[in-house]
Amino acid sequence: MKKIPVILDGDPGHDDAIAWVLANASPMLDIKAVTSVCGNQTMEKTTYNALRICTLIGLNVPVAKGRVTPLIKDPMVAPNVHGQSGLDGPKLPEPAFEVSDMDAVTLMAKVLEESEEPVTLIPTGPLTNVAVLFLAHPELKSKIEHIYIMGGGIHHGNWAPAAEFNIQVDPEAADIVFRGGVPITMAGLDVTEKAQIYPEEFDIIRNLGNPVAKTVAEWFDFFFQYHKSMQSKEYKGAAVHDAVAVASLIHPEIFEYKDMYVEVETEGEYCPGATIGDIKGRLGKKPNVRVLWDLDRDAFAKILIDACASYGEVAK
Repeated sequence: MKKIPVILDGDPGHDDAIAWVLANASPMLDIKAVTSVCGNQTMEKTTYNALRICTLIGLNVPVAKGRVTPLIKDPMVAPNVHGQSGLDGPKLPEPAFEVSDMDAVTLMAKVLEESEEPVTLIPTGPLTNVAVLFLAHPELKSKIEHIYIMGGGIHHGNWAPAAEFNIQVDPEAADIVFRGGVPITMAGLDVTEKAQIYPEEFDIIRNLGNPVAKTVAEWFDFFFQYHKSMQSKEYKGAAVHDAVAVASLIHPEIFEYKDMYVEVETEGEYCPGATIGDIKGRLGKKPNVRVLWDLDRDAFAKILIDACASYGEVAK
């Protein structure tokens, strides 16, 4: 099997971490680099978390730090969801290696330039790094096969009535990426809120016994506390938003989608960060985004459980 070269870009974050566990376990993916972005927590914290996650799962690739702030706005973090560290819960190993001397965009550009085939990007945080890559190296867009994004929501938001967190943190960056002409699959709230792992499945993962699986189960234990605090009947488990972006690449058969034209609102008092989808084609514009709409939840849970089981008795 010919592997797909990918770059993981995120702001870990419990669901980013679980997404990377899934990606690293997949025999389909050849992870070339990891880049951190400011989002769930500050840049220093998300970078430190990225190094610790890679150490835990045995992912030995360059890890580079992104911009300290969004393109225009001040940073916005989510300690009420992910804790003060950005990855509260189980104790993680200290990083086994140092962050790269290169910044995130320089590392991304290097991977693209050196790759013999187009590379797939999987950003699961704000799109700051990808936008700066587009601005600094427009000639490298042709070296990007596809972008699998966790972010946005056609029908509603979560951090604001109309805006999902990753897009709201840096709507200007998202606008640049959505207009960039590179194929995009968007795992937004329309599908990710259905991608829930239930408490009984936390225990199935925990009982697998290997260090990675135990850590994932404890991440779920922590992450689910936020969902329970919302007191919403919609949340019977923990929604693993970011893992959906990875799953849609390696298991597209479990998803339903709609191709449509999507724009990002960057101004206005009530809707900055909203992803506006032309569901009925009223604008007459060519679709620029494949929007994930639904998924087979049971199949998604099995894929995640199998990924955790693949780590065996020791981290890969």
